[in-house]
Amino acid sequence: MKENSHIFGGHVSIAGGYKEALPRAHAIGGNALQMFSGSPRGWNLPKVAPAEAGVYRETAKRLGIVASYFHASYLVNLADDGPNGKHSVDALVAELSVAEMLGVRGSIIHLGSFKEGREKEAKSEKLKVKSLFESEKESSTPYVKHERYPLLISNIKAVLKKSPKNTLFIIEDMGMRKIGRSLDEIASIVSDVGDLRVKVCLDTCHLHAAGYDISTKKKLDEFLDYFDKAIGFSRLECFHVNDSRDEFGSLRDRHDNIGEGKVGKDVFKLILNHPKLKVLPFILEVPGFADTGPDKKNMDIVKSLTKV
Repeated sequence: MKENSHIFGGHVSIAGGYKEALPRAHAIGGNALQMFSGSPRGWNLPKVAPAEAGVYRETAKRLGIVASYFHASYLVNLADDGPNGKHSVDALVAELSVAEMLGVRGSIIHLGSFKEGREKEAKSEKLKVKSLFESEKESSTPYVKHERYPLLISNIKAVLKKSPKNTLFIIEDMGMRKIGRSLDEIASIVSDVGDLRVKVCLDTCHLHAAGYDISTKKKLDEFLDYFDKAIGFSRLECFHVNDSRDEFGSLRDRHDNIGEGKVGKDVFKLILNHPKLKVLPFILEVPGFADTGPDKKNMDIVKSLTKV
């Protein structure tokens, strides 16, 4: 297999401007990247000058960066019925507008939380979380929608209506009690929004924490078949490749370096070499061996797991 026949990247800093993210991704051996459009813990309406956008595109081409993504602010909550909900829509519209100028494919988004009103559900999840996938496959009960679910759908549609039509709205699965923890919930959202621009990013740490067992080829195949049935395989845009510090089904989202956590190298080897998955971008969000974020050592480990 030729070097970089896979699409590998990492989440990198934009310190100094968007264009500075590109050589950082290239330096760790990436041909893709993920970045924030601004502070991930503050509201901002990002902007970019046409000249800077041009430099970004030219630099990406020169360095062989074939896929760029934004990761939306952690403050986004599209199910919030207060100011936070409006800020979320405005920030995502601005972010996707910048994405179009830079040639960034879209934004990978934590949809937020319904917050109150799920106490009973949370208690029942403690009993079933370790077999979540089996529960979904065997259940004939449809996903139960929260009272603010219509607001969530309305806000997603507002973002899509106001943002450039060639950018993607990418839902990230969650490993905690947030919107998007289950495939059935994501499937319901995708169906009710009804827009081809809505895609999905799967995070290996989050799948592990949420209770999706993909530890063998058979289990991974069953998971992908269910994803295809529930959501549609054409919706799967990319993977976040992260190990986990916590046990399976823990509902704790703490990333670890590849091979250092509870997911393990064997699972990454299955994912990276699966014929349906190996064409997708794989983005590292690991702490790094020097605690500086995605690094060349993690990238080299991931590359070593791909078949030659």
